[in-house]
Amino acid sequence: MGAMNLAILWPTVALAGLIFVVWSVLLRKRFAHIAANRPTAADFANAEAVGRYFRPVERPAQNLANLFEMPVLYFALVPLLVLTGSASPAQVALAWIFVTLRVVHSAIHIGPNTVRTRARVYIASSIVLFAMWLGFVIDLLAITGTGA
Repeated sequence: MGAMNLAILWPTVALAGLIFVVWSVLLRKRFAHIAANRPTAADFANAEAVGRYFRPVERPAQNLANLFEMPVLYFALVPLLVLTGSASPAQVALAWIFVTLRVVHSAIHIGPNTVRTRARVYIASSIVLFAMWLGFVIDLLAITGTGA
């Protein structure tokens, strides 16, 4: 496997890094919330109570959960691209665009939470991911000859 084929791993490492950053923001905000608002047993009695208790600091948790939705399709695609030798320069560029859009989405979601802008970035990242999968399918058809 050539160097270009493995170049797809760098945006993947960056996306994993983003997940760890969001997770650390979540922990920091939750610990600060707990320190400032001492919980009672009732605050942790069930999932609904926990949700109410952490509502003031819920966006990092929502964003972390979101990073395990569409990005799962990205994480599934990368090994397929490497395995088939289909991690072309175009795929690597699309991977960087996808990851960059996910970083922007997380920054908006955890920060100002401008919903319209966040939605546009989310949709753009999903379109890029779709393009990556479409490119992979086209390459796979070429590799296998007939798709069978």
